[in-house]
Amino acid sequence: MAYRIQSLLTQDKSALESALALDGTTARLEVRMLLQQVLQVSHAFLIAHPDTELNAEQRAVYTALLERRLAGEPLAYILGKREFFGLNFIVSPATLIPRPDTELLVTEALQRLPAQSTAQTQVLDLGTGSGAIALSLAHTRPDLAVTAVDASPAALEIAKENAARLHCNHVRLLQSDWFSALNHAQFDLIVSNPPYIAEADAHLQQGDLRFEPRSALAAGEDGMDDLRHLIANARTHLRPGGWLLLEHGYDQAPRVRELLAKAGYTDIYSARDLSGIERVSGGRLLAGKV
Repeated sequence: MAYRIQSLLTQDKSALESALALDGTTARLEVRMLLQQVLQVSHAFLIAHPDTELNAEQRAVYTALLERRLAGEPLAYILGKREFFGLNFIVSPATLIPRPDTELLVTEALQRLPAQSTAQTQVLDLGTGSGAIALSLAHTRPDLAVTAVDASPAALEIAKENAARLHCNHVRLLQSDWFSALNHAQFDLIVSNPPYIAEADAHLQQGDLRFEPRSALAAGEDGMDDLRHLIANARTHLRPGGWLLLEHGYDQAPRVRELLAKAGYTDIYSARDLSGIERVSGGRLLAGKV
């Protein structure tokens, strides 16, 4: 078996296509990323040195990583990292894998914050996981006072590592079952990408979802349990005029808007992701409404 870079890019691309039903472009990209991880080189190096042959130790490491991927383990867990909002985040099986769709939630949040924070605008990220949302906001807007909570101690450890790597140590990280540890704290903006998949949804047994923490994915019979809880309870933690923004499933936007309206929010809307799917919905708490 040839262990030259060019040979691996060809033969293992085909193996991934067959095993995981990946398109050719994605499969080649994944082989490239595994090679870069093993060789600790750049993409440019692979292009410039296609005849480079892996030594025995590199072969063993590469083969082990490839076998994990062929078995379906998410590439992000194998590499231990994933890019999100232009930043590199450490990830582990204790956290969800940050996805491009969720970048919409960060963008929508930034658009609803004042251009400058004069009284230290307070932002809350519920169920932070790896910290991708909270730290993207804090990195983009260092003037914000960002609090991020998660019920999982293991996830919070990952978030702390990411905060340190991104020089966002000013972000407050708390272990909390949603609002339970926040006492009477209030915020100008609350964001969350909560679990929103139905417990019996067949997708939970497919692809990357098989490896991700179930507690961060599924939420009751219809997938709406946590969305209902957040909409009902966020009101007491929002300052007058504050926004609640939530990511949700592809078909849940009408129900989320209805819940927001019944809870007394105003300026209710939904935003579409790059696929045209209503992915984020939110509303604002009127002054005087609690």
